[in-house]
Amino acid sequence: VGVGRGAQSGVLIKNAEALERMEKVDTLVVDKTGTLNGGKPSVVAVKTVAGIDEAELLRLTASLERSSEHPLAAAIVRAANERALPLAAVEAFDSPAGKGVTGVVSGRKLIIGNRRIMTEAGVDTGSLDQSADELRREGATAIFVSIDDKAAGIIAIADPIKATTPAAIAALKEAGIRVVMLTGDNATTAKVVAQKLGITEVEAEVLPEDKSKVVERFRSQGLVVAMAGDGVNDAPALAAADVGIAMGTGTDVAMERAGVTLLKGDLNGIVRARHLSAATM
Repeated sequence: VGVGRGAQSGVLIKNAEALERMEKVDTLVVDKTGTLNGGKPSVVAVKTVAGIDEAELLRLTASLERSSEHPLAAAIVRAANERALPLAAVEAFDSPAGKGVTGVVSGRKLIIGNRRIMTEAGVDTGSLDQSADELRREGATAIFVSIDDKAAGIIAIADPIKATTPAAIAALKEAGIRVVMLTGDNATTAKVVAQKLGITEVEAEVLPEDKSKVVERFRSQGLVVAMAGDGVNDAPALAAADVGIAMGTGTDVAMERAGVTLLKGDLNGIVRARHLSAATM
């Protein structure tokens, strides 16, 4: 196994196979959260239905999300802490992958997540759909909240694009690499982010267990695919790709599954890794 680590490039190549394949990559599938953007989301708006107090909605939501490891959950908890809201204990916590979280807080049954989890629970989000779409068109992720099986509000979360990402995407496209954004987020939000970066292909609202299927679909078309991601739920897709690329700012699981790690989480490292691969071969 050969390991290369450049102080300037910030690229760790874990094995010879990744080094050999990198120059042949023609398609990059890149996860949005923590890869294209900074991975440090923050709450930018809280919308409630009539009769629901904004602070109480945030308090209940943060109490439940405190048990989750998702970056969006951490953003909600931070927002509640910044307002010094007293968080409560949680009962019956559950976290359906790629959908949201459920549980009981202060005797109230909560469901928090995307429209899919609300629909499956029989919660009518009609009173909130217009607000959700408006927030998405601004590039925010809209998180629905229901209390006792009734729509209660939306928490909007935004995560700025990394400063290094636009130039990296431009360099990848100039090198002839097809770039496809992959995300579990809503299609409207994903397309807003993609448009800012000049990415024309978007695979949105993809469940975590289906990310690897997207990679496999491209490979079945004869493409040589690299997958870039940072989270636990990206690991199977990283393993399914010809070359898995992990963000050094992400999870250990992602880095374990990847042949290449971008130590600084900078996508410009992918271009450098291809140059290194071509020179080596």
